[in-house]
Amino acid sequence: MAINNTYPTPSPSPPTDYSSTHYPITVLASSRAVIAGIITPATLTISTITGKITSLSKSVLPSTSFPIGTPYKDYTPQILLPGIVDAHVHLNEPGRTEWEGFYTGTQAAASGGVTTVIDMPLNAIPPTTTIAGLKEKLEAAQGQCWVDVGFYGGIIPGNAHELRPLVAAGVRGFKGFLIDSGVPEFPAVSSTDITAVIEELAGEKTILMFHAEMIPPITASVGDDVQWSLPPLAPIGPLNEYNTFLASRPSSFEEYAISEILSLAHLAPNLPLHIVHLSAIEAIPILREARSSGIKITAETCFHYLSLAAEKIPHGDTRHKCCPPIRTQSNQDGLWDELLNENDSVIKTVVSDHSPCTPEMKLLPPALADSKHGLPTPPPEGEKVQSKDVGDFFSAWGGVSSVGLGLPILWTSALENKRQITAVDIARWCCESTAKQVGLDHCKGKLEVGMDGDVCVFDDNAEWVVGEEGEGLLFKNKVTAYQGKRMRGCVRETWLRGQRIWEKGNEDGFCGRKASGQLLLEPRS
Repeated sequence: MAINNTYPTPSPSPPTDYSSTHYPITVLASSRAVIAGIITPATLTISTITGKITSLSKSVLPSTSFPIGTPYKDYTPQILLPGIVDAHVHLNEPGRTEWEGFYTGTQAAASGGVTTVIDMPLNAIPPTTTIAGLKEKLEAAQGQCWVDVGFYGGIIPGNAHELRPLVAAGVRGFKGFLIDSGVPEFPAVSSTDITAVIEELAGEKTILMFHAEMIPPITASVGDDVQWSLPPLAPIGPLNEYNTFLASRPSSFEEYAISEILSLAHLAPNLPLHIVHLSAIEAIPILREARSSGIKITAETCFHYLSLAAEKIPHGDTRHKCCPPIRTQSNQDGLWDELLNENDSVIKTVVSDHSPCTPEMKLLPPALADSKHGLPTPPPEGEKVQSKDVGDFFSAWGGVSSVGLGLPILWTSALENKRQITAVDIARWCCESTAKQVGLDHCKGKLEVGMDGDVCVFDDNAEWVVGEEGEGLLFKNKVTAYQGKRMRGCVRETWLRGQRIWEKGNEDGFCGRKASGQLLLEPRS
């Protein structure tokens, strides 16, 4: 059964940029906009009543084409993109708000042209594995969201009976782990658990997603209980060397987990399956073969896998730790090759997997843990970090903070490596396909009539440095692998349903507004 809308989302209101007079439309134009898969001049008319795009012209119409006083701006030569839909974000509220929260996480998103985030079911307490857990999350989110927010449900051992009520309540999909998640309240699932979940969700309008790492069996006789929740392989080498950590989570973990998931796909042939944060290129042929045989499976990769490489990670720089791990430059090249594959790439979407923590949980060495490299705080009173743990990739929390940085990360990485991408590609990976993945493609992900007036204004020629005067660090804890990185391209403005919610250089950037993002609880159709 659906949750009663006890927690109403804010009503749309006109942009405060244009005095208190309520104009019925706002007009945005540019010589370059991503429309229907091409870059073209365009003029968008957005209703400030409904927040929808009401008309679109493939030319830059002058302001005189509209009633006197109509809010109008020509952004030429900057690029108008659909608002980014980041389909993989950990906001951690309630329960771990010292790591992140709805307010700071969605502010960071807005500053990077993201107009919709989908919150992952774990790292908050309680996790979103029950209707009660979802209700607590909705209460925590009220009035705090600067962008629209949707929610995933989680699958853990024994909660299959909770899943259909969560579908009816409007969760966008479900995620489970085949290996230890790092938090005790979200244990890994076994093949028996997955079978029950698939059978429960067969016929439902949803998507079933997996963190696909799993230790391959040593022998054919190894039992199921041994296989599904073991920690990574024991380290062989110094714990502060990244290659030691990388070797403990080899590509075979991803290959084996994906093969196990595919072996159960026949139980519900029409249920879409999805692999989150794919990092190993060795898994791509497995996914391609499965798709060619008719299995409905897709994959996403992340900004960090497309921009960072194992060979360049300094000793002890645990800001780069995540799971699955950042792999070699050649692996990164292979991910890009697949992403740019015009013949039905298995990688459909690119997301942040923003997974923050408090600075002390990263255990950074003194040379990195200073105000220039992330503004860490000391350990809480009564807690001490053992010196042997400093720079330890195995003890540090795993996750790369990057919500709101994705667009310049992709643009910069492509330029540095001479990859031929355009704003059309980014809109496909980060807007259109992510909206489709989470069942929001009827209102998000494209600039066309009838869609939400969500717009990202992108300056593809700007240069800036992450962390310089606070640039790019609006998430709660200022620790990221991109600290000090020179970026190409920046977001100048972000519009949500016809309201400007972010403007670079305008005081704090938020235009004197209040948080007006909506909670997206309409069940998938």
